[in-house]
Amino acid sequence: MRRRGLRRRRDFSSAYWSFCVSWVALALSLLQGLSIVKVYVRQHHNSPHILCLTNHLRNSELIDPIFEWHGPSGDLVTGNESVTISPTGTLLFQNFKSYMSGIYTCSLVFKPTTEQEEKSYLIKYVIYAYSDPDFYYEFTARYHSAPCNSIYNSSFEKKLLQILVKLVVELGCEISLQKSECHHVKMQRAGMQNELFFTFKVSSLETSKGKSVCQSSVCDVSRRLRKAKDLIEKFFSQQVEVLGKRTAPLPEIYYIEGTLQMVWINRCSPGYGINSLLHSDCPNCCVVCSPGTFNPHEGTHCLQCNRSLAYAAKHCY
Repeated sequence: MRRRGLRRRRDFSSAYWSFCVSWVALALSLLQGLSIVKVYVRQHHNSPHILCLTNHLRNSELIDPIFEWHGPSGDLVTGNESVTISPTGTLLFQNFKSYMSGIYTCSLVFKPTTEQEEKSYLIKYVIYAYSDPDFYYEFTARYHSAPCNSIYNSSFEKKLLQILVKLVVELGCEISLQKSECHHVKMQRAGMQNELFFTFKVSSLETSKGKSVCQSSVCDVSRRLRKAKDLIEKFFSQQVEVLGKRTAPLPEIYYIEGTLQMVWINRCSPGYGINSLLHSDCPNCCVVCSPGTFNPHEGTHCLQCNRSLAYAAKHCY
């Protein structure tokens, strides 16, 4: 038991030391006036070409240039299946993952001419994994209902859900009932009545492999969800129209006009968050939480945690 404890302490010390070195280097760079370039790479995709050059050196002639890349885990070399470095020092990641996020530096040494002395530059990047937010619509609606203990209410709830599911299934969307409650409501200048309060969400239907059932650009997730929203709003409007034309007494259970409400909700995977101030170049992206923050749930914000040392942290320890 003692040896395991020592090993855990060594592992923690190693991670903490690596974390400190990286962020001390970043702090020194800022103090020295070195620019830090932020790069955002979509998770599980290839990165853009990351240059080991400053802007004013891009069109310059470099004699005997030497490029050396250093990342969170040490020196980067070509041969790793996820990293490629070209002869001109350009860095490219394949299938970028969240744990690869961090501070990357490139050391460039060269001669402007054969007669001049060597010059050296240190170019720094902070590279973040990101993904698009997962979003859905949340609807609320109210129905005049049978007495709250009546079996007719639960039977109606099942039928309503079946109708809504059929409305959107061809769009590759799904309906899930979040909440169903029956309440006694005192009406203005009237007596009491029973009402059903429904909350349901409409989201993109995903396969077990985690990919959208609709892959073509013609039916992207946001477009399909908007179409689903329109169909649902039309369905509730039609209920009002049918009741308005009805000559017989109203049924015991019916939709209450004007109670349908809808909100658009964004969410990020655990370990990711949206921060337009910190990530102004990717303001609507779910970006990995930086060290010192974490996100344990499918929220949109990374929470403060001084004990969090890694990128994309899901826990505070």
